[in-house]
Amino acid sequence: MGSSEKIRNQPAPVFDCPFESAKLGEAQSLSPHLCVIQPSQKRNVPDLIWRVSQNDQEYTSMKEKGKRYIGLDVHKHYLVALGVDGNLEVVMPARRVELSNLASWLKKHLTRQDEVVLEMTTNTWQLYDELSEYAGAVTVVHPPHVALITRSQVMNDKIAASILARLLAKGLLVGIWVPPQEIRELRGLVAQRQKMTRLATQAKNRLHAVIQRHHLKPPAGNPFAKTNNGWWQALTLGKLEKMNLQSDLETLQFAEQQEARLQAEMTGIAAEDEEIGRLLHIAGFGVISAVTVYAAIGDIRRFAEAKKLVGYAGLGARVHDSGLTTRTGKITKAGRRDLRVALVEAAHVAANSHPHWQAELARLQPRLGYNKAIVAIARKLLITVWHVLARKVADRFAEPEKVSKKMLHLAYEVGKEKRAGKTAAQFARERMDALGIGQELTSIPWGAKKPIPLPPSKLKGERCPEPVEGSAVPNQ
Repeated sequence: MGSSEKIRNQPAPVFDCPFESAKLGEAQSLSPHLCVIQPSQKRNVPDLIWRVSQNDQEYTSMKEKGKRYIGLDVHKHYLVALGVDGNLEVVMPARRVELSNLASWLKKHLTRQDEVVLEMTTNTWQLYDELSEYAGAVTVVHPPHVALITRSQVMNDKIAASILARLLAKGLLVGIWVPPQEIRELRGLVAQRQKMTRLATQAKNRLHAVIQRHHLKPPAGNPFAKTNNGWWQALTLGKLEKMNLQSDLETLQFAEQQEARLQAEMTGIAAEDEEIGRLLHIAGFGVISAVTVYAAIGDIRRFAEAKKLVGYAGLGARVHDSGLTTRTGKITKAGRRDLRVALVEAAHVAANSHPHWQAELARLQPRLGYNKAIVAIARKLLITVWHVLARKVADRFAEPEKVSKKMLHLAYEVGKEKRAGKTAAQFARERMDALGIGQELTSIPWGAKKPIPLPPSKLKGERCPEPVEGSAVPNQ
């Protein structure tokens, strides 16, 4: 009998699941999907297909019990999730999840062994809090840092989630800092005030356009003051233009009211928070800039040295140093824009009002020009901020008399309730003592009025801390 005839006479091979086979060890050693031949059993074709599908489902579920790396591509109303294991094999096929059903999906599918990654978007922090309840680790990445997604020529939700998951599995993603709830709320407060400021500016620009279009002479002083509302209402304009004018006046009034309300809240926070209060004594800083800088930085312990904070703000120079080529360029602008803008505004104020920074501007401007000199001063101020917050020292260029005026003005703005029963002078002295400056001051000049007496310092006679290197050191 020929070999081909022997094969024809053998029973038809039927594949069965390896989990029911006596040769399970051999089957698994060859392939996870290998099924063992069982000549004694007979299956029809539909049953065979069902068996193979069941085997695949069982194998997938077993892999899902191990550690998974899940990428989330988040959109406005839904997200797409895809998971891989440490060998980059897909253990969770791409699934679209409506955000309205997210809580139940997370509870059913995520475990503490899972690591999840998502890109920064508008509702990231809310998603982070929800994911943290079920996943073992949640990583948030900045979209420009994921070049494989942003530069891909073919992209959809599944591919984006897959790239995130695979990069996370291989440890190639650097997550951003997730701020605590109080910092998130403070950033939201700062952003809301900025929105109101922009809204007021836009309304003013449209009103200025009316004056220019009709060649009008605006009233003396501030043309948008409440006392000049009658002048605007008396203008001879067309019906629709008059309606637009009235709308802009009401928009301006609303924006200014909201801005004042938000600024009052920020003032109260500055009076209660010791860290923000420390920033107030730096030249060029007011309540708004101090709150903005503190909200942008968060925990200063994240930055081991001042240059790390400079890089975070995007105020460091671009550098190309490779081989025999070394070049530096403009600032990177790669960090937080709100922090950078606040420092530049503070630099403008300091360069126009503080003797040290005026001299610094005069030194830098001939070589760099005015704009670059201001940016250089902003960078130096940020280094001062790091020393003030990280080392708990005062700016060595701080002028005690001007600082005392700032603190007294803050005390008057917040009122008695925020001062916890202290007088304005007592509040100012307490803040000065916290900074370790102005022990010798006995009064604060206050305009045309008589100087306001200051209570004696509790630090009088104590030795000041030793100076440290940097732009901010204790006063001598």
